[in-house]
Amino acid sequence: MSGATWLPPFVDHHVHLQLVEADRLRGSGLAGVVDLGGNPAVVARSARGATAAADQGAPYVRFAGAFLAAPGGYPSGRAWCPDGAVREVRSPGDAEEAVAEQLSYGVSVVKVTLNADAGPVLDAGTLAAVVTAAHVGGVPVVAHVEGGGMTALALVAGVDALAHTPWTEQVDDGLVRRAARVGQRWISTLAIHAHDEDAQRSAVDNLGRFHDAGGRVLYGTDLGNGDLPLGVNRDEIAALVLAGLDEDAVVAALTDPWPGTLHPDGLATRILGVPPDDLAQLPAWLVSAEVGRRH
Repeated sequence: MSGATWLPPFVDHHVHLQLVEADRLRGSGLAGVVDLGGNPAVVARSARGATAAADQGAPYVRFAGAFLAAPGGYPSGRAWCPDGAVREVRSPGDAEEAVAEQLSYGVSVVKVTLNADAGPVLDAGTLAAVVTAAHVGGVPVVAHVEGGGMTALALVAGVDALAHTPWTEQVDDGLVRRAARVGQRWISTLAIHAHDEDAQRSAVDNLGRFHDAGGRVLYGTDLGNGDLPLGVNRDEIAALVLAGLDEDAVVAALTDPWPGTLHPDGLATRILGVPPDDLAQLPAWLVSAEVGRRH
């Protein structure tokens, strides 16, 4: 095997930079990351620092700012949740201000939490107001959905992406098809369930049916959640293959520039050799990726 394969830049669409040292991602094979929840002032500084260190191999950073949650809602009170990372939204009238606060930090996406298994969630009217305010501000909305009915709640409100593939419920086929039809994206995060067989089976099944329905899958690991490898995650790619994604679909999930911003000029992914014929060997090949520049 000789030569190299060049692909668009690889992106992890779900990380938490306050829970993992951003500097450790230099040389990781990731050209970009999307931070999906933290103290917006802190994460904004990380994003600026990454931009300044781009020539030293730091991935560029897009970010969501704070978790927008119902009063007392997830992840309020969680030991891992950084100070200032939750912004409670009390009413539809409060939604516009909450979104404006995040936009003032330069976010590329707004994050809401809908975890019915861990406390109150935004009511339908308040959630819709958050979505409307974000869209008026020119950014999409991503939701953490957990618990019965939360996937449906997010879809009805017009949420643009799910931060995790649903794993606490088997999503109805009709709902899966509707999500795919309206262009909702699902971020994979399958490997975080490696120690929960039922959860992983449910997530893989839901994602496979979403992909089969034409839904757009985004590669994401929830980096910072437990002991996950830095850089391209072999187990996450293997789980994508298990869900039925072929080589082209896996690469598309890794290289989607969502949330709608362009990659910095010249960035690309370089992998020695050519893609393997055996799909089972694809994860091992992709984890050898390096960030480069094609001239």
